[in-house]
Amino acid sequence: MEFRPCIDIHNGKVKQIVGSSLVDEGDKAEENFVSEKDADFFAEFYQQEGLKGGHVILLNKKDSPYYLETKAQAMKALGAYPGGLQVGGGITAENAKEFIDAGASHVIVTSYVFSNGEINYTNLERLRDAVGKEHIVLDLSCRRHHRNYYVVTDRWQTFTKEEVTPELLEKLAPYCDEFLIHAADVEGKSEGIDKDLIEILSDYEGNALTYAGGISDYDDIDLIQTYGKGKLNITVGSALDLFGGKLNYETVKQMCQSSI
Repeated sequence: MEFRPCIDIHNGKVKQIVGSSLVDEGDKAEENFVSEKDADFFAEFYQQEGLKGGHVILLNKKDSPYYLETKAQAMKALGAYPGGLQVGGGITAENAKEFIDAGASHVIVTSYVFSNGEINYTNLERLRDAVGKEHIVLDLSCRRHHRNYYVVTDRWQTFTKEEVTPELLEKLAPYCDEFLIHAADVEGKSEGIDKDLIEILSDYEGNALTYAGGISDYDDIDLIQTYGKGKLNITVGSALDLFGGKLNYETVKQMCQSSI
């Protein structure tokens, strides 16, 4: 189990938010934490700590008046730690190479590859042609509908037809290097993990997979290790003391390292 750090950027600030509260109109979100530090501060810290594969996420859409400020923060982070961070938020085949050239190891993509509720293989192939599968992370963030989980897009508000299963991951594996899966129903709430989703993900054998969502205490990390059969990496946001939470960063890092 690897610890994958995060740098979420909204309205030009490094923040931790309740993911399901994000609204494009007015660029509003329920905030758990707003940093006085710029994104490059966190990038440099992660580099000093030897952590790779962290996620830099742009939370403003391209038509937002805050987008350029948010993008500038992301670029500062990528430049501060070249090759050590992944970047997501509004990524397409047209702009993916710009972020790779700026220092991102991978681009993280959701909405671009899901349209009209299903996988857009044309866009997947265009993205792969633009930067290569070795630079692509597919974000299959999902929400529960009845007993199953479905990929959600448009700020986690729109359900697609694509059910998150090991079979779906196997089908998409030739187009990417890793998967990132936010449990959107619990993301940013620090109220506990989604064990059912983790058990589903644990049956997949293949590309690296990172789980995010709901981690609230150290027991949750142990549970992910158990229910995930040791196969999942994790990211911790709002619950981490770096972002005003109660979980000690060093302890979380050591727990992940000891599980490898």
